[in-house]
Amino acid sequence: MYLTIKETAEYLVLPEEKIKKLIQQKKIRALFDGSEYLIYKEQFNTHLKQMEKYKLLVEEYLNEPVPEDIDVKDED
Repeated sequence: MYLTIKETAEYLVLPEEKIKKLIQQKKIRALFDGSEYLIYKEQFNTHLKQMEKYKLLVEEYLNEPVPEDIDVKDED
């Protein structure tokens, strides 16, 4: 499914100018049909899935308990 710049901005909750800038920087792939840019919606799904995986990994890492250091000497 292809989206216009306006639809893409709504989908990603970004301003239209930001979407245009990302297209010019070739960070978003788009087709120009002669009058407007068309953006393939599925390219964002892969990115969003990868971000979810990354979020879970970071959360797992942050929730891991700190191991007790066996070289710590009791100062009492």
